Amino acid sequence: MKRVTIDLHADPITLTAALVDIPSVSRDEAAVTDAVERALREQTTGFEILRHGNVVLARTHRGLPTRVILAGHLDTVPIADNVPGRFAVGPAGDQVLYGCGSVDMKSGDAVFLHLAATVTDPVHDLTLIFYDGEEIAAEFNGLGHIERDLPDWLTGDLAVLGEPSGGWIEAGCQGTLRARLRTSGVRAHSARAWLGDNAIHRLAPILQRLADYRAREVDIDGCVFREGLSAVRVEGGVAGNVVPDAAELDVNFRFAPDRTVDQAVDHVREVFAGLELSFEVTDSAPGALPGLTAPAAKDLIASVRRHGGGGVRAKYGWTDVSRFAARGIPAVNFGPGDPNLAHKRDEHVPLDQITAVTGMLRSYLSGTPA
Repeated sequence: MKRVTIDLHADPITLTAALVDIPSVSRDEAAVTDAVERALREQTTGFEILRHGNVVLARTHRGLPTRVILAGHLDTVPIADNVPGRFAVGPAGDQVLYGCGSVDMKSGDAVFLHLAATVTDPVHDLTLIFYDGEEIAAEFNGLGHIERDLPDWLTGDLAVLGEPSGGWIEAGCQGTLRARLRTSGVRAHSARAWLGDNAIHRLAPILQRLADYRAREVDIDGCVFREGLSAVRVEGGVAGNVVPDAAELDVNFRFAPDRTVDQAVDHVREVFAGLELSFEVTDSAPGALPGLTAPAAKDLIASVRRHGGGGVRAKYGWTDVSRFAARGIPAVNFGPGDPNLAHKRDEHVPLDQITAVTGMLRSYLSGTPA
């Protein structure tokens, strides 16, 4: 395999492009992990460098009063004819970098790596974690493996995930719950449908409950989280001339972080109370409270606002901030790029956002007002 080299001292825009050009679809992250580990060992000073599978850790031990964790996943969704990356003028007329992972989240990784090599006198001890398997099932998530096998790696006072946030601080995250609702009936020939009981038709009142559902909005630490309950999959039918005797519907509940998973399950059960169905929870993950009142988080917010960043808003969706929140560590999402462009064929990140996020984090980590 060809040795890949990245330059952490290069402009983070250039570094982003270099990372995009290293294919790293989930379960195939070895090449990019090797490049990141080698660069951290050869181009940074004062860091302890460790590796566990395809997870790389770099941390300082300066004895400073606070520790900030910068964490980013190295994997991407499958490539869609968008590697290598290319610079171009974007739809808004600005200069952008197109490429798989440019938004989610190699631009965030590039910012963190560049700062590790160039912030020489941080006011916080630093832990950087670059991990694999975030874009696929939770069992493959490298950060989850660290949480299980090496939990001391996750010790800190604030965690910053480099997830795309358009230069805003996106605090906390929603919890997620998936449930499978099943209906049953009696199979019959469709020419004599009255002899059967159509299980698909029995989904109608379930779908009506979903159509009538009004999502709750809740303000936590000034961040407004809007919940959502949606049908995401439906299955039923045997053949074109058979009244089906079974059907099932998957629903996904994205809930505000003031609910626990158990409370979310109870709520979804209540929505469908009184209907004839079976109910099975197939997947769940808790949300994360914003944690913006922690001193380290307040300092980050002040630095971002001082440098013209987008301020603070709630994170819609689930991210690995939940893992840190569960450990009592305030965590936020902060990185370049529009999250709405993640995973798209035309995924692209504005170059000025990479520069701006780098500057805001540099000021925060250095404790400088400018």
